[in-house]
Amino acid sequence: MRAPVVFCVDRRLIGVVGWGGSGMSMWVVFGLFAAGFAGGFVDAIAGGGGLITVPALLAAGFPPQVALGTNKFQSCFGTAVAVWRYGKAGMLRTRGIWVGAVAALLAGAGGAAVVGAMDPGVLKLVVPWLLAGVAVYTALNRKFGVVEGRERMSPRVFALVFGLGIGFYDGFFGPGTGSFWTVALVGLLGLDLARATGYTKVVNLASNLGALGIFLMAGSVNFVAGGVMVAGQLLGARLGSGMVIRGGVAFIRPVFLTVVALMTAKLIWEAWWG
Repeated sequence: MRAPVVFCVDRRLIGVVGWGGSGMSMWVVFGLFAAGFAGGFVDAIAGGGGLITVPALLAAGFPPQVALGTNKFQSCFGTAVAVWRYGKAGMLRTRGIWVGAVAALLAGAGGAAVVGAMDPGVLKLVVPWLLAGVAVYTALNRKFGVVEGRERMSPRVFALVFGLGIGFYDGFFGPGTGSFWTVALVGLLGLDLARATGYTKVVNLASNLGALGIFLMAGSVNFVAGGVMVAGQLLGARLGSGMVIRGGVAFIRPVFLTVVALMTAKLIWEAWWG
């Protein structure tokens, strides 16, 4: 049985892409690999790799739903590498982390399931300003995540509430998910940025897997393009997670601020002028 074939916008450049299709041009393959590498690197450190990978898939001619599904597919591999490395480094020992993962898995699936039934237009207008607040708060608070702070909420209650809330948001819309997790973890659980990054990768992986299950059932994943990007993701995530483990908070903070600022600018542009 032949698997679905996705027809790209510019056949002269790309041809037909699909499982068992006629393949992609060398330039498209290289571009998707590079986007996967850059996305995996950025995601492992501060989140926001989708800023790179989703536009790359759209530029390759994939319909939005297929681009989103394929992005979830390829990003799961890079995030899994980061989680594995952070686990080996002892950065996943926060109480409640696995409660958060289960909640995010279920909520991510729920968010992806209602994408077609709800209008994300309001989120497109609101989220950029929430991210702008994250950037300003982080930049002005020089002690943000430098050392562990005071726990203001039960870890298990936190995991359940934010796992369901942010997990649903990730499955439904997505941009800024890692930033929202990081700020919540530092502000409410008192984690430093290194441990917050490890926790964030676990729950991000869970919500991505939940959403991916829905996209797979809908046939909205292109395995050829996804496979090319996975190769880049694995290399990028390994490099990025290694730099986090070696550099710690001093390395994470400037990268986190840069990614949040770029994400905010991009989303504001798309919401108001794009």
